[in-house]
Amino acid sequence: MKVLFVSSGRAGDVGHVVKNQGESLKKVGTEVEYLTIKPGIIGYLKAVGRIRGACRRNSYDLVHAHYSLSAFSATLAGVRPLVVSVMGSDAYASWPFRVIIRMLSVCRWDATIVKTEQMKGILKLKKAVVIPNGVDTERFAPSDMVEARQKLNLPADRQIVLFIGAADRPEKNLKAAEQAVAELRDSSVLFIHLANIPNSDVPHYLNAADLLLLTSLREGSVNVIKEAMACNCPIVSTDVGDVKWVTGNTEGCFITSFSIDNIMRTIRMALNFGRRTNGRGKIHSLDLDSLVVSEKILSLYRGVLTKSTSDGNID
Repeated sequence: MKVLFVSSGRAGDVGHVVKNQGESLKKVGTEVEYLTIKPGIIGYLKAVGRIRGACRRNSYDLVHAHYSLSAFSATLAGVRPLVVSVMGSDAYASWPFRVIIRMLSVCRWDATIVKTEQMKGILKLKKAVVIPNGVDTERFAPSDMVEARQKLNLPADRQIVLFIGAADRPEKNLKAAEQAVAELRDSSVLFIHLANIPNSDVPHYLNAADLLLLTSLREGSVNVIKEAMACNCPIVSTDVGDVKWVTGNTEGCFITSFSIDNIMRTIRMALNFGRRTNGRGKIHSLDLDSLVVSEKILSLYRGVLTKSTSDGNID
């Protein structure tokens, strides 16, 4: 099966969430190619012709668009069959966008994937399929903390609180994370903010950290939480997206409110926990390994192709 992944991309790069899914599909026998769209209205409009041209030149079995704007470009290009993954940010778009997503999901897209039941409810997509993003448990795996810190040139005698998220995305709530750590008034605690680093470096940081801190105001299916779980890294997180479902009752994983004081106190609890979690076992129990998730997506593709053939939507 040959699939074209369509998504936005800065400087021509595929986002790591989309790339990880594509590479996982390759491991289960799917041929995946990527078409990235330059952000901005002009980029999405130009992408219509690029998508149409790519599909004319190649014998793709289907197109899989990620995020609503990329899906709009693919829809205008007239490509079929079209599978769309609606991501976390789409659920919190303005109401006209949500209405368009709902209409296209019913009338035009051959299958719609959402990441959580919460997203399905917010967008009112009754026929959407819930398939959370998976985590590559080969890359995201526990390793020795001392070795990880040596590799990253991080101090061995500090407790490290790790925050991963772009500073220019207000929903990530970086300021709350910084304030909560400052409120600890503990010089032995080192706050590290990561943004725009290669995804291949993230496992080393998760294994070097004493905990991952997530203070987001909203999320969909939070990839970094799953990555931390796969590395057995303790977690402090606000109750957003599917975090509570993913972490469950895992010891060393704590849910906090949005209050700075409560975040600070929960960080202290997690640091006092003082050991690694069994998050990796939880990831496997929830079938969130990327290969398992890829098999679910591949099964969806097969169903779409079977229906499209019977409906006459494939040339």
